[in-house]
Amino acid sequence: MQKSIPTTKAQDIFRILLGVLLLFTGIGHLTFVRNDFAAQVPSWVPLSVDTVVVLSGIVELTLGFALVALGRYKVWVGWVVTVFFIAIFPGNYAQYANHVDAFGLNTDNLRLIRLFLHPVLIIWPLWSTGAWKATFGKKEFVN
Repeated sequence: MQKSIPTTKAQDIFRILLGVLLLFTGIGHLTFVRNDFAAQVPSWVPLSVDTVVVLSGIVELTLGFALVALGRYKVWVGWVVTVFFIAIFPGNYAQYANHVDAFGLNTDNLRLIRLFLHPVLIIWPLWSTGAWKATFGKKEFVN
């Protein structure tokens, strides 16, 4: 797999925007919305809720930094961010299944809508980093 491929200005803007959003949410995990993030941790996770929130905040800070600053490795970073977004989906589902109010999601309908929007978080890094195209795009053969 390639480390990087050329991307459009729009892709670069959306990659950096996603990085900034991850930096913001990572800071939130560690500070001002810590309790809301704690409400999303599924009961079956074998770590303390606070440990999960802190570790996921650190991961989000790291991924946000990588999206913004490590353009040379954007394809790899795109895949790692995608795997992270897949990994956190059970937390979003647990919030819905357990009827937990957090982040202003105070009805089952709002929590369900959020679940259906989660694929956008999975597609966003794949597109904005060129990861999907670098991995599965048209291959050119040289004779």
